[in-house]
Amino acid sequence: MSRALNAAAGDFAHSLRRSLLSELRGACQRGELSLHYQPRVALPDGSPRGAEALLRWTNPVYGEVSPLRFIPLAEASGLILPLGGWVLREAAKEAATWPGGGILSVNVSPRQVEAGVLEAQLDRALAESGLPPERLELELTETLALPDTAEIRSSLARLRQRGVGLALDDFGTGHASLARLRRLPFSSVKLDRLFLGNLPQDAENAAILRAVRQIASALRLKLVAEGVEQPEQRDFLTEIGCEEAQGWLFARAMPAGALRDYWRRAALPAAAARPAPSLAAALPC
Repeated sequence: MSRALNAAAGDFAHSLRRSLLSELRGACQRGELSLHYQPRVALPDGSPRGAEALLRWTNPVYGEVSPLRFIPLAEASGLILPLGGWVLREAAKEAATWPGGGILSVNVSPRQVEAGVLEAQLDRALAESGLPPERLELELTETLALPDTAEIRSSLARLRQRGVGLALDDFGTGHASLARLRRLPFSSVKLDRLFLGNLPQDAENAAILRAVRQIASALRLKLVAEGVEQPEQRDFLTEIGCEEAQGWLFARAMPAGALRDYWRRAALPAAAARPAPSLAAALPC
């Protein structure tokens, strides 16, 4: 009986994935995709420095579909290529309207880099929006392996030479090595929320974060923490010299209109526009 149930559950999961993928192929044309933005702030004063663009999908059949469900589908199917280009264009247009400037962070897939489409997608996004490259930071997640080849290094280096920031996202949870962190031209490192936990009481995580801070300093990388929810976490991150943070303690992800209101209330300083130191035609949009 358990084997039959397991088989039925597997068949259902496979059918659901196929159905979601079919729906995702037409999601952009049907206007089901949108972007929310989570503000990023400076430590210790909490002044706004920019925001990260986060993709959302509302489907008439499945309702709000979690990115944890549909992004892996897009990665596996190749839809991440056109989807990533759409995100870049829409986010850049929005960021160009932010009062006082601010850094826009956009997640990109290693597949965009490997396929050689990221630079062209970036060119189109910047040209259509008028957003200065210095106000854009591209996030590459550590949990998805990016080949460390001369071609990849050259492509990323060209982006940095244009003033675009490069962030290694989810640091400490994936494939990156310290040697790769040194060879690839990242400008910042984003700490995964996994390490924040019960700070500062968690002595092991506290020690890890102090070590990461030292590594980032030695490599001249900005350190950014995500998933900050408690004042104690903020205080510890400030103590070790973490420059920026984002999380529910400061602001949740919000639609573009709400973000504009947030900017106005927070009086985003012009200094936020300074550069940091350191998603196939299957889905035409």
